[in-house]
Amino acid sequence: MTVGLYFGSFNPIHIGHLIVANHVLNETNIEKIWFIVSPQNPLKESKSLLNEFDRLHLVRLATQDDNRMKCSDIEFTLPKPSYTTKTLAFLSEKYPEHKFSIIMGSDSYQNFDKWKNFEAIISNYSIYVYKREGHEINKTFSNPPFILNAPIIQISASQIRKNIKAGKSIRYLVPEIVREEIETRKFYKQKD
Repeated sequence: MTVGLYFGSFNPIHIGHLIVANHVLNETNIEKIWFIVSPQNPLKESKSLLNEFDRLHLVRLATQDDNRMKCSDIEFTLPKPSYTTKTLAFLSEKYPEHKFSIIMGSDSYQNFDKWKNFEAIISNYSIYVYKREGHEINKTFSNPPFILNAPIIQISASQIRKNIKAGKSIRYLVPEIVREEIETRKFYKQKD
């Protein structure tokens, strides 16, 4: 099976993530997408992150009704911070029957050369890049990425968190079940 790995903090998961995932499933040969929730991204500050298990729970809620998507806690069992290269090695060994690819935004792709062992990742895995406003895809590496013509969605997790802190609605920015859980559990209400 061809599996697209969609790595992220998902802090919180939002409609933009799901639209991109759906586009990948509709327009490429990828059969299933695994959302890999990163407990700690080595290139991001962790102070604004909701607890990793709560973020994982929100991703599970968001994907539970689509059998083409799966929420994965694989990086919870690996050493922190989470390095994609280690996750890929682990998954490739554990699931040799799957062909893994990576899905990322053009913002992440622009920083790809800062990733640990990025050359090995590019050599061994297909990379699918969706455009994010303000982040052109102008870097070239040994193995060019597949550029996705996915809708450009101007929704950011940081803006969602700001809306929550300001008491503004996040309806239509996140799946309804995720919005209800965030409001019920008062996620992101605390100060950074």
